[in-house]
Amino acid sequence: MAKKYRYELPEHPVDYGVKVTAADLKIDAEAQRTLNPSRAKAIAADIKPHALGSIIVSQRTNGDMYIVDGQHRREACRIAGIDTMVAEVHRGLTLQEEASLFLIKNREASKTNAHDEYRIGLTAGLPLFVDTEEVLVSHNLKIGSTSSNQIGAVQGILAITDKYGPEILDDVLTVAEAAYGRSAETWDGMIVGGLGEAIGRHRNILSNETALDELARKLAKRSSAARLIGDARSSATGYGSKADGTGSRKMAAYRLIIDAWNKARRVNRIDV
Repeated sequence: MAKKYRYELPEHPVDYGVKVTAADLKIDAEAQRTLNPSRAKAIAADIKPHALGSIIVSQRTNGDMYIVDGQHRREACRIAGIDTMVAEVHRGLTLQEEASLFLIKNREASKTNAHDEYRIGLTAGLPLFVDTEEVLVSHNLKIGSTSSNQIGAVQGILAITDKYGPEILDDVLTVAEAAYGRSAETWDGMIVGGLGEAIGRHRNILSNETALDELARKLAKRSSAARLIGDARSSATGYGSKADGTGSRKMAAYRLIIDAWNKARRVNRIDV
């Protein structure tokens, strides 16, 4: 059973409704999303000071105030010439804890893009992100635009670690590379996600190096990575007859991977 990953914070003092000077507020890029200037300008164009709400601020031990959530509103205030803001001030947090607080505050709203969330999760030292990163590094991979050495399917690989554990993610990447080499198609979210479901769900069969090597050989014999992606997409849409969501494409790839495993097999077949 994979361990569950959660965002946690220690008990610490928090003051509400504190007036702060916008110009004095600092930003630590390691614990923040990337600033979108267009978004800040759009807020500034129709800004209403009394409707801005409270931003989230961390006051560090030296007295400096760092924005945890609200940097676009702070930038909008700067553009609009507004000097003061209302803040919820958290005291005594480390940088890692500031990053955790950012993710906690934004988790329900889902406003943070996946790459920013991953970077901030690493800054926070959260086990889900740290464990995932360790696996990626061991395969000489990193998060980025999908290419031979980068994976763009951030939510997909995090989901594998969260649901099945980092050992399964390690096996997924090993099988994918053994079957298809290192290419952008190898690390496509459909292939990685489909392998995650196949190896994670059927660990009782796909549990050792011999079985995983056989799975890789059968996938390589079945088709190229690009062909598997195309077949999964076509299967998920029913050749244009139904919706093509990320989850349905992943599960279509999963079924195709299991079909490859079962081909010409009498024992250790997998039923789906």
